[in-house]
Amino acid sequence: MSAEPARLLIIGCGNLLRGDDAFGPVMIRRLWEEGLPAGVRCADGGTGGMDVAFQMRGVERVILLDACVSGAAPGSLFRVPAEQVATTPPLTGMNLHAFRWDHALAFAKWLLKEEYPQQIDVYLAEAAALEFGAPLSAEIEQAAEKLMPLLRAEMAKLEQADAAVVPA
Repeated sequence: MSAEPARLLIIGCGNLLRGDDAFGPVMIRRLWEEGLPAGVRCADGGTGGMDVAFQMRGVERVILLDACVSGAAPGSLFRVPAEQVATTPPLTGMNLHAFRWDHALAFAKWLLKEEYPQQIDVYLAEAAALEFGAPLSAEIEQAAEKLMPLLRAEMAKLEQADAAVVPA
């Protein structure tokens, strides 16, 4: 991790072994391959919700990527403000394997207080297939192709804002 804190953190959540559930981590790998501008960091949140909370400390903006099953057409892409999906985990029967990123958002708001990101957006792609060992479906690949330019635009906004700041 760099010494300078990230201003934009993109976290991909999901299970690489379960078909379309790999959407988030696959997107992160694609962004790493393309290269990231200064001030942008990516994290593979995998299935570890607790780690998501700690990754966000002190970051201005977070974009979280994951697959979902909502009943919409496979490959549908949704942008949701974090406030709409952050949920407190149940008080009984909770363990680290059941602690998801939506729980992590609620936990992070409590834990990080003033270091909680100013803006968090969640991009969800409707899964078509979640079988173990399955590749990404064509529908999820199409969603990924739609999302990449949006992510690049968010990174470009950060670069433009940095370029507009002229040192005195």
